[in-house]
Amino acid sequence: MILAIETAVERISVAVGDHSGTRASAMLSSDRRHAESLAPMVQFVLRQAGVGVDGIDHIAVDVGPGLFTGMRVGMSTAQAMSWALDVPLVPVTSLDAVAWGAGTTDMPVAVALDARRGEVYWALYRAGQAGTEPVLLRGPEVAPPADVAIEIADRGEPVLCLGSGFLRHPDQFTPVTMAVPGPAWQSMPAAEHVLALGALKAARDLTVPADGLVPLYLRAPDAEINWQTREAAR
Repeated sequence: MILAIETAVERISVAVGDHSGTRASAMLSSDRRHAESLAPMVQFVLRQAGVGVDGIDHIAVDVGPGLFTGMRVGMSTAQAMSWALDVPLVPVTSLDAVAWGAGTTDMPVAVALDARRGEVYWALYRAGQAGTEPVLLRGPEVAPPADVAIEIADRGEPVLCLGSGFLRHPDQFTPVTMAVPGPAWQSMPAAEHVLALGALKAARDLTVPADGLVPLYLRAPDAEINWQTREAAR
């Protein structure tokens, strides 16, 4: 039984299930309430699934890239539960989770999440076969949207584009004829996808202990960037 936690983006989602699928899930759109909302959501989802805390065998958690505060909330909660329950953690990246939602397609899949500051977190994948993980072709990295658009155009083939980064900067990608927009509902990672990937990784024993969980930071936190900017201006 796997508990999945997703807090790396503007919304919070939690799911619980096993290798056969999701038993219960919940999602809340909130840019500022990750810390106060996560614990009640975990309790609610476990109750809906009829699973006790002691029935959890693994905890899958999004390790980024994404919002720094949200990532820290989800990861610290997962670590605390891992220590308390003595269960392993399964790290899943936010870009992998969005790519999983592409399902089966012959097109390469580009995932871009809004990184703010005029940049996106992005990676390129080949979609996996049914029930298998997407294959990473490039990235993950942080880049201006214009650079990502050039990379897509240079491939010379249709590329399925998923993620909030494409929705946030449509002017950069509408002229790119090779960019095939994905559905808007698949613009962010979801706990159900973290759960599915977590189940595959857990089956291959790709787990870490609580103190082995590492965030995927592709750039310095905004607070650090702001501090460096102020120091340089003095």
